[in-house]
Amino acid sequence: MPIQEPVTLTKGSPGELCPIAKALDIIGTKWTFLIIRELLIDGTLRFSDLLKAMDGISPKTLSLRLKELETHQIVERTVYPEVPPRVEYALTDKGRRLERIFIELKRFGLTLE
Repeated sequence: MPIQEPVTLTKGSPGELCPIAKALDIIGTKWTFLIIRELLIDGTLRFSDLLKAMDGISPKTLSLRLKELETHQIVERTVYPEVPPRVEYALTDKGRRLERIFIELKRFGLTLE
């Protein structure tokens, strides 16, 4: 594993998109964070499993969010050549790197009343 340079919080330059803003643009949209949470906890899931796990999400929204996550290489979609077709979703290595962030958010959430 390559050694990573230390990262500190700094203000960006005018006209330059902040890395935090870039990350939030991808994972901060409604439902996206919860989709990632489900995949972190349960591993590989089918579309119907994700739909059942998130009360209130529409199939259209789930499909859109999964496509966005796939575009950003956070989720991978595997289609099995079966009848009926079976499609599964799993986090990529890049997606699994979000686990530490989720754990810290949970830790913070536990301190809230």
